[in-house]
Amino acid sequence: MNLGTLKPPVGSRKKRKRVGRGNGSGHGGTSCKGAKGQNARSGGGVGPSFEGGQMPLTRRLPKRGFHNPFRKEIVIINVGQLERFPQGTLVDEELLVNSGLIKKRSQTQGIKLLGEGSIEQALSVKIALISKSAKAKIVNAGGSVLEDN
Repeated sequence: MNLGTLKPPVGSRKKRKRVGRGNGSGHGGTSCKGAKGQNARSGGGVGPSFEGGQMPLTRRLPKRGFHNPFRKEIVIINVGQLERFPQGTLVDEELLVNSGLIKKRSQTQGIKLLGEGSIEQALSVKIALISKSAKAKIVNAGGSVLEDN
């Protein structure tokens, strides 16, 4: 057996159907599209949502919901998540982004600190939105809450 004598098995390679190339080919004339009509035309046929002229489902159902363009995306952090920082650290937006607790500022309009969890270290927190319970837990641990405007 030589490489020059190798052939694919019979039936594994099919010839491409060349339509519209004369009646002698068996695929001439109407190019296997039948007679006239929408489906015989170039670009013809109906879309996937066409229901035979019946009112489409997407138009029969009512519109629902509302998208508020003025909604603010606020990232929530809990006091328990600040436990990872060493004592005396100034916790601000930049530190939270660098530590990976929140994503970049461009994707959010604010950060809010909530009071879930416990904290033992005395930290200085400089975040704009802080709940009363979170503020109390930070002060009880010996830390301070700085005003962020």
